[in-house]
Amino acid sequence: MPTRDRNLQPVNLPADWSVDSWRARPAAQLPTYPDPVELEAVLGELKSLPPLVTSWEILALRQQLAEAQEGKRFLLQGGDCAETFDACSSEVVSNRLKVLLQMSLVLVHGLRKPVVRVGRFAGQYAKPRSADTETIGGLTLPSYRGDMVNAPAFDADARRPDPRRMVKAHARSAMTMNFVRALIDGGFADLHHPEYWDLNWVGHSPLADEYREMVEAIGDAVRFMETLSGSEVHNLNRVDFYTSHEALLLPYEAALTRQVPRHWGWFNLGTHFPWIGMRTAAIDGAHVEYFRGIRNPIALKVGPSVSADQLLRTIDLLNPDDEPGRLTFIHRMGAAAIAERLPPLLDAVRRDGRRVLWVCDPMHGNTEGTANGYKTRRFSNIGSELEQAFDLHAAAGTRLGGVHLELTGEDVTECMGGARDLTETDLERAYRSTVDPRLNYEQSLEVAMLIVRKQATLAACG
Repeated sequence: MPTRDRNLQPVNLPADWSVDSWRARPAAQLPTYPDPVELEAVLGELKSLPPLVTSWEILALRQQLAEAQEGKRFLLQGGDCAETFDACSSEVVSNRLKVLLQMSLVLVHGLRKPVVRVGRFAGQYAKPRSADTETIGGLTLPSYRGDMVNAPAFDADARRPDPRRMVKAHARSAMTMNFVRALIDGGFADLHHPEYWDLNWVGHSPLADEYREMVEAIGDAVRFMETLSGSEVHNLNRVDFYTSHEALLLPYEAALTRQVPRHWGWFNLGTHFPWIGMRTAAIDGAHVEYFRGIRNPIALKVGPSVSADQLLRTIDLLNPDDEPGRLTFIHRMGAAAIAERLPPLLDAVRRDGRRVLWVCDPMHGNTEGTANGYKTRRFSNIGSELEQAFDLHAAAGTRLGGVHLELTGEDVTECMGGARDLTETDLERAYRSTVDPRLNYEQSLEVAMLIVRKQATLAACG
């Protein structure tokens, strides 16, 4: 029977699931829109807009994540804590891409395995908040929940949840993806010329010499291979690149969730790799209900309060058939808590024989406030949590297969420490984040080098 004549309905859809079944569950972290009619009109518009990604890209990423589960690849996932509409510019996007490419180059060179590159952008426009409202000077307004929902300025008009912002977020996500694809297809990621990825402001970085020596070594290796083969190695001139974001605003995510020809099931075509945050991970909640029915590879943030029983029950819901590449756990415990809280989870999942990709987020558990009013993270704590994660996985007989970072290619001073030893007084010089502090270029590169050195140490001890 010709493909066009077949019934292409899902053949493995979870029981009692639909694109809107999440609406019957308790939904955390969703804004209250003042005009329901306007909201429905916007959602109708979103449903008619072209998708941002394709089902075959999603399935290709899922295969790569399955290989990462087996130790054949390493996941590098990074980008902004919360994108802003104003930062959708060629310079910001290209600098962000440069950082991830440079980090992946360090990892490929040091780990001797392919790297799965996933950007935390082109959709990271919504953020969870600890409170629904914020009070300043006696005035109480809705909290800022990211540019997809409202604006950061503290006035009633800016803080009003506006559904039209979802359409703006879709448009800027599309522009970001188009530019990234054009850069990569045009040779921006060509390994013959990694020197093109340099950021102008880091020529004097303490890490610059070490990185350039690595670039020269890779260039020599590429030229050596091509001399032996007598022709150019063409598959070095581009890379696979994928996007991810926290799928927080479920009306937006559901509007971009669709069926496609030649593949059964439902795909979130707004991103390749959505994840569930800690604040929306309730087993009976709306977000878990939505996620259990989509075919994308999915991730779950796992914090120090999660029990082994909770984790196993979540696996039963999100990956009941133990499909390879389907489920990633991103643990974010904090440097002070990881040694106590992570091992019971690793042991439970290993004993139960569940197939997951373990990834470390060393950022979110290490956030603190300063005396001068800034939210920051200490690079020493970030590095400590990451190094402990490698050790704990090795001791448990599991594998740390990736890292999840909040970072930027801009010359910001938001996290203390690192190669330039930024202090509390440096924060006010270039603190630009609207929500959480990010690693700058140097600190990001230093994390990549830390991973390589730690892996080498473990290999030598093994």
